[in-house]
Amino acid sequence: MRRRHPSLATELPRRWLMTDERLGEGLWDALAALPKGSGVILRHYALPPPERRALFARVARLTRRRNLMLVVAGTDRLGHAPAHGRHRSALTAPVHSRREAIAAIRNGAAMLFVSPVHPTRSHPGARTLGPARLGFLIRGLNAPVIALGGMNERRWRALRPLGVHGWAGIDAWADQKRIAVPT
Repeated sequence: MRRRHPSLATELPRRWLMTDERLGEGLWDALAALPKGSGVILRHYALPPPERRALFARVARLTRRRNLMLVVAGTDRLGHAPAHGRHRSALTAPVHSRREAIAAIRNGAAMLFVSPVHPTRSHPGARTLGPARLGFLIRGLNAPVIALGGMNERRWRALRPLGVHGWAGIDAWADQKRIAVPT
């Protein structure tokens, strides 16, 4: 497959926070735990639109100040505060199978969020990929892959030999105020 975004692998964050409502006020600690240059995908789908817009504006200010990439999930307009793109768009795509990954790349996705790699509280009981199936799923793909689902820094380092660009999580960032992560 032809690489559509040749320079993005070095520019795109390796560490991502996926936000949601269960973080509560812990969202701010999770954002503080992210190393400079990380990414945030703002979800919070269940919030009423006015509250989601207000949260987006606050997160956008903080991510701008901390040099974090902000990507918005969902289709609602969140105001005029800048974001780097939309999740499920030409920038990022969630994938759970090789077929979805190939389709996402054909549709121009610059980065794939592949899940679930490990068991996760977000999807209890869901069948996980594990390292072997993840390796098969991403083999030969020409897009940076972000591993999602039960991920943390240690698990990502174990997956790097497979060609995994980075990792995303919720609990890994929320469980600690500061995580010693090299930049």
